[in-house]
Amino acid sequence: MHRRAAVVLLAATALGMHARGASAQAYPARPIRLVVPFPPGGPLDSAARALAERMKDGLGTVVVENRPGAGGNLGVDYVAKQPADGYTLVIGAVATHAINPWLFAKLPYDPVKDFAPVSLIAHVPNVLVMTPETATRLGVNSLGELVAYMKKQPGRLNYASGGNGSAGHMAGELLKSTAGLFAVHIPYAGAAPAQLGLLAGQTDFMFDNLASAAPQIRAGRLRAFAVTTRTRAASFPDLPTMGEAGGASLKGFDISTWFGVLAPAGTPAPIVDQLSAAMRAALTSAEIRERLARMGAEPAPSTPAGFAALIQSELAKYREIVRFSGAKVD
Repeated sequence: MHRRAAVVLLAATALGMHARGASAQAYPARPIRLVVPFPPGGPLDSAARALAERMKDGLGTVVVENRPGAGGNLGVDYVAKQPADGYTLVIGAVATHAINPWLFAKLPYDPVKDFAPVSLIAHVPNVLVMTPETATRLGVNSLGELVAYMKKQPGRLNYASGGNGSAGHMAGELLKSTAGLFAVHIPYAGAAPAQLGLLAGQTDFMFDNLASAAPQIRAGRLRAFAVTTRTRAASFPDLPTMGEAGGASLKGFDISTWFGVLAPAGTPAPIVDQLSAAMRAALTSAEIRERLARMGAEPAPSTPAGFAALIQSELAKYREIVRFSGAKVD
C-alpha cells in the first residue's frame, strides 16, 4: 500500500515538473503588452512601435498601449502593479526612472525595487540651440562665447524648457552649476511649445531634444552650439560636445534622453533574459537602427544588469541636479 502511494506521488511530481517545464518553454503563450507612459506620436511611442513590430518574429504579438499622465508616472505605476509574468512591460525613461523620483514629493512607485530592467533601447542627445537672430544680437557664435557672455552679464539671459524637471531643464541647471553661471528658467507646457517660443524670440536659448531640433537646425532657423552627451551625435558629427566646446568646467557634461524596457519586479530571470535577447537582436537590425537614427536616437542595447547599473548612476546624478535647481512637483 505504501509502495503504491509512493509510486503515485512520484508520478504526480513528475507530471507537475513536466507541466512547469512546458509552461516555461511556452513563453510567450499570448500577446505581450508594451506600455508607453506618454502620449501617442512622440519619439518614445514611435520607437516602441518600431521595436514591437521587429520583435514579433521572436516573441509573437507585442501590443503597444499608451497610458500617459503625471510626467509618465501613471503608466509606469500601472505596470509596477501588474503580475510579474512577462506579459506587461513598460518603456521607462530618464524622466520616470531618474528625474521624477527627486522631482515629485510623492511617487507611487520605486524606480529600482518595483522593476526588473530588461534592456536599454536608445539615447537621444539634447542640443543647445539659439536662433540666428538672437546669436547676432548677442554677438555669440559658439558655446565658449555664450558662456563668456553669461559670466559678464549674470541673469541677463533666459532659457526655455518643456517644463520643470524636463531633460532640457536639467541640462540648463547642470550648465549653471558646473560653469558657475546664472540664467532664468522659463518652463513651457511641453517641448514643442518651448521650441515655438524660442523661434518667436520669447526666450534666448534652449536645450532641445536633437530629434525635434534637427529639422530646424538643417533649415537654418536654429543655430546649434553643442550636443549634451559625452560623444558626438552620429547624425551631426561636426557638432561638438559641451565638453569639447565649453572649456574645462564642462568636460564631464553628460545629459541625454534615454529610454528602455522594464518588467515588474519578480519577473522570472529566464523570461527577462529571453525578452532582453529578443530586444538586443531587434536593436541590431539595420531597419531599427535606421528608424531610430531618423529620430536622432542612437541604439544602445544592453543586458539587464547593464541597464540596472545605468538607472542607479542616473538616479545619483539627477538627485544633485534637481536639488541644485530647487524644482519640485507636489
